[in-house]
Order: sequence, then C-alpha cells, then structure tokens
Amino acid sequence: MPTRRQALALPFAAGLVPAAARAQAAPAWRPDRPIRLIVPFAPGGSNDIVGRIIADAASQKFGQPIVVENRAGAGSMIGAEAVARAAPDGYTLLINSSHSAVPAIVARMPYDTVKDFVGVAVAGFSPHVLVVNPQVPAKSVAELVALLKANPGRYNLATAGIGSSVHLGGELFRTGTQAQVEVVHYRGGGPSVAALAQGEAQLGTPTMASSLGQVRGGGLRALAVLAEQRSPALPDVPSAPEAGLPNLIHEEFFPILAPARTPAPVLAALGTGFRAAIQQSAPKLIELAGVAPRPGFETSDEVMALVRDGVERYGSVMRAAGVQPE
Repeated sequence: MPTRRQALALPFAAGLVPAAARAQAAPAWRPDRPIRLIVPFAPGGSNDIVGRIIADAASQKFGQPIVVENRAGAGSMIGAEAVARAAPDGYTLLINSSHSAVPAIVARMPYDTVKDFVGVAVAGFSPHVLVVNPQVPAKSVAELVALLKANPGRYNLATAGIGSSVHLGGELFRTGTQAQVEVVHYRGGGPSVAALAQGEAQLGTPTMASSLGQVRGGGLRALAVLAEQRSPALPDVPSAPEAGLPNLIHEEFFPILAPARTPAPVLAALGTGFRAAIQQSAPKLIELAGVAPRPGFETSDEVMALVRDGVERYGSVMRAAGVQPE
C-alpha cells in the first residue's frame, strides 16, 4: 500500500506523463504559409538561377510556395539586410553567394555577416569562368594577357559589384597577370554578363551559372574555367592550370541563410527540407548552372563555418588589392 505522501504524489506524477508524451510526439515544424527566398541581386545572375531551381523543389518538400524575391542593390546589402532584420520565424530566407562572406573592409555593412544569420544549407559550389566578348582578338589566356599588356587601360573588366565574388575573381586575374584594365562595377551578375555580351565591357570572371547560357550560345568566349579540373558543364574549356593560370582557382558557393535567433526546431526543419531539395535538384543545377552540390554542411554551424572561412580569405585578397570600404 502506498504511503499518504506517495498517494498524494501519484496524481501529480500522472499529470507529467501525458505532458512528456505530448512533447515527444510533437510534430516537426512545417510552414503553413509561403516562404520568401530573397535573392539580393538582379534577375539573371547566379543567385537568381540557383535560387529558382531550388525553390521549385523546396516547394514540393514543404507543401508551400517558395516565393523568390529579387532585392538588388548596394552589392547585395539591401536584400541581406532585409533578411537580417526579418522576424526569425522561418518565413524569410536569403540565398547569397560567396559575396555574403565579404567583410567590412569592402563595405560598411548595416549588419554583421556572421552574427546576424544562421545557416540553413549550402546549395552547391561552382567555379568562375574567365570570359571575353567575341570581338576581343584573343583565343587563349596567353593571347589575352599579351593584348592587355600591349594596350594598358583600353579594355574594361566587368564585375557584379564592388566586393562581389566576381570582383574578387577580377582582382585575382589582375594581380596574377599584372594586366592593366579598367574595372567597371555593375548591379549584379546578370547585368555584368549582359554588358560583356553587348561589348560594353570586354572581359570578366563571372560565375558559371550566370554566364553558361551566353558561353554555350556564342555570346561570350570562355578562355578558362577557374578550377583545378575542367567542368562537365563546359568540357571543352581548359582548367586554370591548363590555361596557364595555376594560382587562379576561384570558386563560388551559395549558402542559404535565416535570420539569427531562428528557433532550433524551425531551423532543423528548414535544413532538412532544403537539403532534400538540393539533392533532388542536383542534375538540373549541374546542367543549367554548373553548380555541383557537395556532401556535408548538415548543420547550421557547418554552413556558417564556410561563411567565416570566406570572410578570412576574401578579406586578405581585398586588402592586398587595395579595395577600400564604400
């Protein structure tokens, strides 16, 4: 027979069991309305292309529309700040690129690149491509470098904005070859590639995602893929070492980020859904954008470690290039 104290404790203990059972049985978070995926660049760039491919698959996983919204300006800062300041409820996300890792040496940001975000997933990796307008009389990297040195300041190099990964690729090319070119900054990867195709600028190092269509269609001539190996998306284009640029290895990555303080269950559900969407979209990402997903990055911390590494690497390159905050 239970003692009086034990008997009084039984109803209280009994009340705890259903609560614990309910907590264990609580369903994982699922969105009950559309999710906004902010692309902080103009339409047609690599982020826009990659974001829309993944959004289609993620919509199926979550059972809710993933609405892609372009909020370009200030080298991605307008769109990124909107996400950093958004409610941390899982309904406003950012798909950035390596540009998300650009530190304050490049721009005085109204948010912290690392502290104001948490990682959801990494959409994939893609090398940049050294391209020229077809009217440029250079069919190889060696011919291009010789042309630029013989005509200092005559040719324009297009970037996707100051501090962008495209800008970084251009600076790596300039310092590695000692070529004298005029750097022209555009409002994103799409506009910079359009300027190259129209002859407004003559050379650049765009992302493969933003330039693949123009290269395949003859609107741009690719001289090198800035990677250790050739890309299956452009198998006839030499790698950087093959083209005589062994130190110009420049790769883009695409982190999907949420506002800091997003609850752990929400973040976990977002990560699971987006990673599944990325895996499902892998063939399309490779074929249409030259973006290859990689294993790993299963946790938010792993995603943010990639961003932190970018801060360190990009900061050192930009300082060496003499880039000043704007």
